Amino acid sequence: MEKFNLVKSYLHDMGLPIVTEDTEKQLVVVDNTARGIRHLVIDCEYPTLTMEQIIMKLNPQKNPAEFFKRLLQMNRHLVHGAFVLDDKAEMVMFRDTLELENLDYNELEGSVNALSLALSEYGRELLTYA
Repeated sequence: MEKFNLVKSYLHDMGLPIVTEDTEKQLVVVDNTARGIRHLVIDCEYPTLTMEQIIMKLNPQKNPAEFFKRLLQMNRHLVHGAFVLDDKAEMVMFRDTLELENLDYNELEGSVNALSLALSEYGRELLTYA
């Protein structure tokens, strides 16, 4: 619980309001639409913190092979995290994992900023595949 409270304080210091919290599951959802953060789920399931945000639903009519190739190329340039697909390959999500044991403010902030940067850099292109 100590690490969960630490993560929540870091999020507060970053100006990321918690819109949903499940203390039992040690999970929060944060929003900051100005930074491209919309329903970012942060799960503090020891020993790992997992961040995940749905980016978009895939359009099955588009060429998936071309899109999947492009996602891998985009991932090469991301500072933290990656664009991933859900289990049904219907949704594109951003996902990052961090170790809770030694987590510090800068590390969490870097991951959150990586999401914002990825969306500002690739958001329009991603939407062409939606």
